[in-house]
This record gives sequence, C-alpha cells and structure tokens, in this order.
Amino acid sequence: MPTGASNKRKYNYIWVALVILVFGIIFIPKIVDRLAKDEHVDKDRLNQNAAPEPLGYILSNGEKRKVPQFRFLNQDSVWVDNKTYQGKVYLVDFFFTTCPTICPVMTKNLVDIQNTFSDSASFGVASFTINPRYDTPGVLKNYGEHYGVKDSDWNFLTGDQDRIYKLAREGFYILANASEDAPGGFEHSGMFALVDKEGYIRSRSDEFGNPLIYYRGTVSEAQGENTKGEAQQITILKEDIKKLLAE
Repeated sequence: MPTGASNKRKYNYIWVALVILVFGIIFIPKIVDRLAKDEHVDKDRLNQNAAPEPLGYILSNGEKRKVPQFRFLNQDSVWVDNKTYQGKVYLVDFFFTTCPTICPVMTKNLVDIQNTFSDSASFGVASFTINPRYDTPGVLKNYGEHYGVKDSDWNFLTGDQDRIYKLAREGFYILANASEDAPGGFEHSGMFALVDKEGYIRSRSDEFGNPLIYYRGTVSEAQGENTKGEAQQITILKEDIKKLLAE
C-alpha cells in the first residue's frame, strides 16, 4: 500500500477518535444526568402511588395512650362520654368562651377542619371548657352558633372543673389551669389532640422520628406562621385525619 494512503488513513482514524472523545466529554455527562433525572421522576411517580405513612401511637410506660373515661354535658344538655365517639376520628381541645387571646383562632381553625370533613359521618370534635362555672350549656351553644359550628358530632363539654382539669393534665398531658396572671383568668395549651376510632391518641413523627403528639391550633393555614416563627400545622392535621378515617 502506498505510504501516502496509509498516512491518510491514520489521520482519518485520529480525527474519528478526536470526534468521539469530544462527544464523550460534552454529551455523556448530560446523558448520565438526564438518566438520573428520569430515575428520580420514576421514583417520584412510584412514591405518589405509595401508601401514606401510617400514624404512630403515643406511648406511656410502654403502653399506647388512650383517652381516659369521661362524661360531661354538652351544649344541648346531653350527656357525652367516650362511647359517643366510638368508631369516630375526633379532635380534642381545651378552651373557654371568654378567652381574649388564642381560643378564637383555635375555634376558627376547628371550624375550617369541620368544613373540610363536612361529608364524613365518622369525624367529630370534643371541646372541653376550662371555665365551666361560666360556660354553661346555654353559653356554649351560643358560642358554637356564633362561630358557625354545624357538625352534630362537635360537642362543647362542661362539668366539674376539677374533673376537666384532671382529664387535661393526666389524660392528655395538656396545660389547663386557673391563673389570675393569665389573660382572661385561665392558662391553657393551644394544641389539638388527634384521636382514632378506637380512642387512641395518634400523631405523625417529626424529622427526627419522634412523635409530634399534638398539633398547633393557634396558627391558621392562611397565616402560615405566627410572630414567633411557629408554622401552622392545620394542613398536616387534615392530612392525618384523612389517614385515620381510611383505617
């Protein structure tokens, strides 16, 4: 073979090799990145179809914490107890009708949740007053009507003050106390407890794997967060109610 032709062929091989090398440097990383992105998309699609993460139980001394036995009068002067909520998912809060601070926000958030689950016969609310001497059934009925409470399974409960405080502190580990220094004369938690159909207190876990236990009821979805930088938890509460309703 002539030397010129051989050299020409070598040069052609070199050019082809250079083109392949340049192509690899420029395009292969993009292809790999695209494949990785497609893999993430596929994973996201699979995650969307995956079953929601189940809610955990709140443990006390190794046992699942259950709502203690209670029996109080509601806004219609009807006795309400644990059996009233048997087979229902419900929220528990402690409030008083003359509260000048967090209670109106809490009640409005509960009304929002009530409206979200208006079509569910398996959802309810139990609101215990911590000022039962003033909050009679008639007062509680007017309070509910003022805020637009329509759910027949939302009971505003009143009765013996000591029993209500014991239920809050020992049953739910939620603050409830008369205090001259507190606005309105009473101090209490602005948290909601979520109870399943069997009467167990349930919650999701935080980013560290610890149970959230309660849900912040003092910040609305529209507000987003309060002046302390605390984020609203009404959105995740609605999600978790749906999970329990589906169980």
